[in-house]
Amino acid sequence: MNTGTTLPRSLFVSHGAPTLALADSPTGRFLDRLGGQLPRPRAVAVVSAHYAASVPAVGAAPKPETVHDFGGFPPALYAIEYPADGAPELADVLAGTLREAGFPARMDPERGIDHGVWVPLLRMYPDASVPTIPLSVMPRESAATHFRYGQALARALPDDVLLLGSGGSVHNLGDLDWGSAGGATDWAKAFADWLEEKLADGDIDALLDWERAAPNARHAHPTSEHLMPLFVALGAAGKQFRSTPLHGDFEFGSLAMQAFAFDNAA
Repeated sequence: MNTGTTLPRSLFVSHGAPTLALADSPTGRFLDRLGGQLPRPRAVAVVSAHYAASVPAVGAAPKPETVHDFGGFPPALYAIEYPADGAPELADVLAGTLREAGFPARMDPERGIDHGVWVPLLRMYPDASVPTIPLSVMPRESAATHFRYGQALARALPDDVLLLGSGGSVHNLGDLDWGSAGGATDWAKAFADWLEEKLADGDIDALLDWERAAPNARHAHPTSEHLMPLFVALGAAGKQFRSTPLHGDFEFGSLAMQAFAFDNAA
């Protein structure tokens, strides 16, 4: 990752459970460092696994509310507010560019920021001073569609605006080992290793065909919404992309907490 004067074209981070907001964990400490290692962005556009829509949706609230879209967690999490400003004018530009690319994008002037947005940003930019635009995923659409979505966004994103995909590289909440103190199950590690290898190789064909090409694909992702932000981030870097692994860890045995930076290698 270039940590000099320019931002990477895009990032993908795994946000895990909402407790990442407060946990003293390897991934939390990584995100604490990451914000300071990057040039300060003018704004950040976050593609969140928890913002699901049938078409690309762009949050355009001038003062987006902090949404606590989870249940059963410690009270301290529900007290967190992340009062970042929105960026409605830039949101309008992004939506227009998506429409020009053939996507029936819509603006959402009431959209708040869900925990897929504010959990990583709270660790990266705890002062909430970076204007934030939430962007949706489309769970019924393919990796290739999300890749094209990222390509379209890249046409309108200024160099000083960070595109952040927030999801999870392995995300099967029904098969977690809640008593695990670390380490990874074989099936989850196999998928995470495959993903890092194909990104390093620039093998876009295998990546876009992940459901058939990757080991344990539907065990790692019974539903695909947590992987789709990666493909949007990858699309922003283009077919000739360079991937830099930034972080790798596992929580609860099978929740992979990988992070990558993407740049255009052409």
